[in-house]
Amino acid sequence: MKKALISPQEQINNFDGTAGYRVAQVEESQNIFDVAGELHWVDCADDVVADQFYFDTADNTIKAKPVPPAPEPKSNTTNTVV
Repeated sequence: MKKALISPQEQINNFDGTAGYRVAQVEESQNIFDVAGELHWVDCADDVVADQFYFDTADNTIKAKPVPPAPEPKSNTTNTVV
């Protein structure tokens, strides 16, 4: 199992209105180290990647950052006068 280093000093505000704290680092359990201040380690899934996931304070879970939808292509509606 891996551990995620949570940084409460770094608030994440996602485009969809969800918010939480930054996942600053991910390590194997045997590689974790003491941290200072408000930083803390939490268990996480093996697929968690720093800065691509966030710690959701609403339910104390780690979630993938939502990806904004791709912008729709601009329509090419040129009016031609004949």
